[in-house]
Amino acid sequence: MAEAAVQPGRAMVLAALCVTEIVSWGLLYYAFPVLAPRISVDTGWSPVAVTSAFSVALAVSALAGVPVGRFIDRHGPRLVMTAGSGLGVVSLVVIAASTNLLVFIVGWALAGVAMAGVLYPPAFAAITGWFAAGRLGALTTLTLVAGLASTVFAPLTAVAYEQLGWRGTYFWAAVVLAALTVPIHSLVLRRPWPHPVHADAEEPEAEKAYAAGVVRDSRFRWLAAGLTLVALAMYAALLALVPLMLERGLSPQAAAWVLGLGGLGQVAGRLVYTALARHASLTVRTATVFGLVTVSTAVLAVVPGPVGLLVAASMTAGVGRGIATLLQATAVTDRWGARGYGRLSGVLGLPVLLATALAPGAGAVLAEVTGSYATGFAVLAAVAAVGTVLMVASSSTGTPRSAGVASSRAA
Repeated sequence: MAEAAVQPGRAMVLAALCVTEIVSWGLLYYAFPVLAPRISVDTGWSPVAVTSAFSVALAVSALAGVPVGRFIDRHGPRLVMTAGSGLGVVSLVVIAASTNLLVFIVGWALAGVAMAGVLYPPAFAAITGWFAAGRLGALTTLTLVAGLASTVFAPLTAVAYEQLGWRGTYFWAAVVLAALTVPIHSLVLRRPWPHPVHADAEEPEAEKAYAAGVVRDSRFRWLAAGLTLVALAMYAALLALVPLMLERGLSPQAAAWVLGLGGLGQVAGRLVYTALARHASLTVRTATVFGLVTVSTAVLAVVPGPVGLLVAASMTAGVGRGIATLLQATAVTDRWGARGYGRLSGVLGLPVLLATALAPGAGAVLAEVTGSYATGFAVLAAVAAVGTVLMVASSSTGTPRSAGVASSRAA
């Protein structure tokens, strides 16, 4: 009993994860789109090379996520998240100290491993393992708080750059990450871990056959293709937003605010989605949400200002991104129910993660090929439109399930 008394309570665990997620997302992810244009100017490295290094991080994170998830299933999140935070500190120091492009890329590859250990998947696993009946509310709280990462850290990064330069900014980001996330993960994530989930090899053959049948369904293929295209467009636009704003003539600080306020839209989208899921069919909410992504990207492509209108478009894009996270989390249950969810979600998520990894470089390449970020955004809007059509096609022949509404609160 005495030992149990000193174990951190669930409320403390949730509060700790809220702190570490917003800090980790802010410093490992959202600082980059603010600093990338300055890094390119200061070093002479091309924008494509700089953003490709970040793509390496996202690709490494996607690949590392599989073994990280298996380790957490067996041993819990404490070791993974503590080590991930520590590696994140090392990676930011390497990035700050990089004297050539190769070292810069190595630093981001290390950051990719750190991302796999500290961003949403391990935090979601921690809450799922520890929170039982209360996990839905806890997951919603976590995503709402972490959704403010860009709102908080994009402007702070811009201010820090003016005082410290990009190297100094990343060095102090490493200090903050070390001070806030390493001790919290080590000290708070100490609760006993439930029995591990059975490995894939132990699943009944009938479940494997069922999942294989769903994957062969044309609706699954449309869904995977649509989500992949929309993810590519959505995250390429997100990471190219600051260069687009600079191209429009905004100051670096104003461009950072346009990016950061998009995070408020992301949070707002997650707040309203539960009501949308209750009152709208799967087809309607799919068309609405991904239509917002398409339209906001098109508006950013063609509207030069004023700043207020650009902020509104960024916030609208944020609404779409925020709800898109939930729609992806419930895509399988909305169409086929909960059976085989883990396996099917893994298959569905792989091309989406790879598209997300390609997104930073894709935005820079499009700008270089088409001659401007504005034209590149127009291409991305067209890609998002095609993806939206495919996703609507994947949902129009299915019946929305109540399980999708319930699980949407957890994403």
